[in-house]
Amino acid sequence: MATSPDGTEVPPVLPSIPLAKESVRPAADQSVGGLVREATAQVSTLVRAEVELAKAEVTAEVRKGLQGSIFFIVALVVALFSLFFLFFALGETLALFLNRSAAFWIVFGIMILIAAVFGLLGYLRVRKIRKPERTISSLKESAQVLSRRGHDGPPQLNGHGTR
Repeated sequence: MATSPDGTEVPPVLPSIPLAKESVRPAADQSVGGLVREATAQVSTLVRAEVELAKAEVTAEVRKGLQGSIFFIVALVVALFSLFFLFFALGETLALFLNRSAAFWIVFGIMILIAAVFGLLGYLRVRKIRKPERTISSLKESAQVLSRRGHDGPPQLNGHGTR
């Protein structure tokens, strides 16, 4: 990645997409079809260049996001491993007031209870997932319209103003 003068990272320079060689004939000498063909070629080249630029920018941002997420994953792993020491310390603290084995059984019970609560919350959240009914019906309608295109009159609109 290159760095701009203000210190931010910018994507590398993309190789240019060569444009069609400009004709030297004046526009008045060209036919309408030739002008349209030339304009279409230039618009196509412009669109391809814009897509390449967008791809380069998105790739750079995704790379930054992935690098940042690695740090979050490492932090999460360290935090999860440190929970072992938290529960062990809780067991030892309870052992000051109770029998040592009873203290660790209590900590074990607390851990199982926490796991059960989060498991239940996860189950309830996943159970609410529904299939995308509107998208499915829209795709079915589009497929029907496209399969009938040109066979019978103009497509009919449903009550929502769509096909």
